[in-house]
Amino acid sequence: MRNIDALRLSAAAAILFALVLGASWKKSEAAPAKQLRVATREIPPFVYQENGRLTGFSVELWQAIAEEMRLGGTLVEHSTVKDLLEAVKAGKADLGISAISITAERSTEFDFSQPMFDAGLQIMVRDQPGGTSAGETLRLLLSFAFLPFVGLTLLFILVPAHFVWWSERHHPRGMIENHAYFPGIFEACWWAASTLATQADQMPRSAFGRAIAVLWMFTSVVFVAYFTASVTSSLTVQQLQGDIKGPEDLPGKQVATTTGSTSALYLRQQNANVTEFPKIEQAYEALLSGQADAVVFDSPVLLYYSAHQGKGKVTLVGPIFRRESYGIVFPQNSPYRLHVNNALLTLKENGGYQRIYDKWFSSRP
Repeated sequence: MRNIDALRLSAAAAILFALVLGASWKKSEAAPAKQLRVATREIPPFVYQENGRLTGFSVELWQAIAEEMRLGGTLVEHSTVKDLLEAVKAGKADLGISAISITAERSTEFDFSQPMFDAGLQIMVRDQPGGTSAGETLRLLLSFAFLPFVGLTLLFILVPAHFVWWSERHHPRGMIENHAYFPGIFEACWWAASTLATQADQMPRSAFGRAIAVLWMFTSVVFVAYFTASVTSSLTVQQLQGDIKGPEDLPGKQVATTTGSTSALYLRQQNANVTEFPKIEQAYEALLSGQADAVVFDSPVLLYYSAHQGKGKVTLVGPIFRRESYGIVFPQNSPYRLHVNNALLTLKENGGYQRIYDKWFSSRP
């Protein structure tokens, strides 16, 4: 009996020891380290230097995640997204955060967090102040967009011309010398066109004809003002945008972007002449200096630049295309991914994420 009790006691002690050891091992495996190595790269407004320290949307979001996880992390800068990903893959960083697009190709080599930002690609071209060439004006006047103005002008000439011809043809001193419809109507049309251009050299003699003439002169002033404003606006838009108005205009153009980015891959697929730079700031310089016809990159990044350093120098054209999401990148099977996801979801639920988002993007155009 004593042997049985001793065996039971020994078995219970062994089970208890195994449970404690297993829980301790599981806890040590799942618990994040106290200091993480965080790879990043400078790309305003997500990450950039200010007063000797890194700040930006991604930096503040990581700080909030780290606080939620009750751990610290050291930010290590890399020059390109390719270098950042290589550091994460080689184990030189525990994770990476900046403006990193989640793609199917990258998901075969890395693990990603829940999406932390929704974005897409957009096109930026430089403003081109200066006079408009005669060729550009002629192309506009011969374009399909100009046809409604042609039709409206003909209508505005024919209607008053018929009224004047009808009222003047039987007047003894009327300005229409030929009483027949042809060629009398041509004389009336010439008068209407001359009045429209404020160059009429004679006026109707009949009372009804003069009433029509006064009404037509006021109408001409309004029409000429509207016509001038519309043509000027069309020429200005054409001048600013040049030949690139959307993604369909990119093939064959010289387009700048960053090395190893999803935009570079997209541009090569579209048969554009791609020039890749380590930093997006170098792509901006290529655009402003005329080395590139456009810059294609992440929409929020281009929007931030066009509203700040590039204000008055560049403009965004066309819609946002190839929509994508940014995420935090990890090596495959990283023990930190679950904890970061939990912290990120908690911030989205308690309003912490929204406060950071509003700080950096709600006031943008």
